[in-house]
Amino acid sequence: MITKFVRLVGKKTLDFFQESGQVFRLLWEIIKYAPSLIKNRKNFVYQMEHIGVNSIPLVLIIAIFTGAVAAWQAAYQLKGIAPLSFLGAATSRAIITELGPVLTAIVIAGRIGASIAAELGSMKVTEQIDALDTMGISPVKFLATPRFFASITMMPVLIVFANAVSITGAYFISNMFLGVSFNVFFESVKRYFILNDLFFGLVKGVFFGGVTSLLGCHIGFKTEGGAEGVGFSTIRSFVLSSAMILILDYMLWTLIF
Repeated sequence: MITKFVRLVGKKTLDFFQESGQVFRLLWEIIKYAPSLIKNRKNFVYQMEHIGVNSIPLVLIIAIFTGAVAAWQAAYQLKGIAPLSFLGAATSRAIITELGPVLTAIVIAGRIGASIAAELGSMKVTEQIDALDTMGISPVKFLATPRFFASITMMPVLIVFANAVSITGAYFISNMFLGVSFNVFFESVKRYFILNDLFFGLVKGVFFGGVTSLLGCHIGFKTEGGAEGVGFSTIRSFVLSSAMILILDYMLWTLIF
């Protein structure tokens, strides 16, 4: 029994390091092919539209309710401790530094990371990726590189959009249900706004976008087993991307603060 357990742990550990090496190798190849985006700009712009523009309605819905919940929670936390005139500062800083980047990234991991894994996985099991290799076209160059750089480009843009919508949603809840006026709310936001908070949130967005697309591409390229394998890859991409977003969020906080 103990022998089987040790063997299982050893195998999982080796599999983890082996797959980690494959992910970092894929990242290196993507960076190496970055100059190809100049010639492949049509595909790059298409991926930017797919990842960024087409995600706006979903991000809009999430951002509105994120701001609404943040306002209620901040009001509850401030009750008996500080006046509601600090509500704008409390909600805006929480949204800009944490809620906006993380929740937007997790939503995009579900929509885009899973989509990338499904698309590339379908191409893998139908041997379209093998056909690209046969024609002398690098799948990493043609498929992975545009998706990776489009993701790290558009994620910060989506985060800025989500931040603005969330703060607006927080204001409406504060005004309609808590009696906080426009001037009081946004004067508090302005007084305690720190540019580094916004910058840090955008830096996190670059990392979140990169890890989402990178894992989606890696898992898609490794898909096996037909339609069932594609479904498994889709789920695995979302689960791993979401976990890595939270892990990176913690690591970036500890490195910077």
